[in-house]
Amino acid sequence: MNETGLVVLPTYNELEALEGIVEAVLAQDDRLQALIVDDASPDGTGALADDIAARDARVHVLHRQGKLGLGSAYIAGFRWALERDYTWVFEMDADGSHDPKFLTDMIVATEEYDVVVGSRYTQGVNVINWPMSRLLLSYYANRYARLVTGLRLADSTSGFKCFKREVLERLKLASVQSTGYAFQIEMNFRAWKKGFRVGEIPIVFTDRIAGESKMSGAIVREAVWRVWGLRLRSMFGRL
Repeated sequence: MNETGLVVLPTYNELEALEGIVEAVLAQDDRLQALIVDDASPDGTGALADDIAARDARVHVLHRQGKLGLGSAYIAGFRWALERDYTWVFEMDADGSHDPKFLTDMIVATEEYDVVVGSRYTQGVNVINWPMSRLLLSYYANRYARLVTGLRLADSTSGFKCFKREVLERLKLASVQSTGYAFQIEMNFRAWKKGFRVGEIPIVFTDRIAGESKMSGAIVREAVWRVWGLRLRSMFGRL
């Protein structure tokens, strides 16, 4: 069987960073392809994505009709991947904060794990250029999620990871409604509860190289209450 991987890159106003990120992704391994999921970016990101795809058959584009959220963008990308024969499906930010060089490490780690999380916190704190307030928020959000859910990950909110195909085939993607931090926690938690092996490899996270952060108070508040919902739904067998 020919093994191939799809890197899902959700975009909203990522015109400055997109082309360089896609080039770097494809340079890591000939088996990798990229899917840009654009939420009708007003800055022309979608048009650039179409131009990149027209020049490279390993690049694909999925246009959505508005800013529908990070979680739903990944779900759309996962469904697109499952309609095709990809072995691995990756989550990755399109803003330069995730270094594509770690993609090959994730592929190697799938020999041991079914879900590979690129972790900022397994070897100290590997975060560059974040203000202390953002770093503390992320660090303690992960401790909180671990305490509530029992999921033994140092970085359950990481948005850089790899799923084996069979994981996404088994999860009820239609029932996943979280976004932001909560989406990452929920996907890890659901996979773990299905009996899949969820593990971490160390990465270095660098704050975005261009554009504006999509973080908001609403994303933080969702994560606070959503983890309790996950725990309760798991207790009653409703995941």
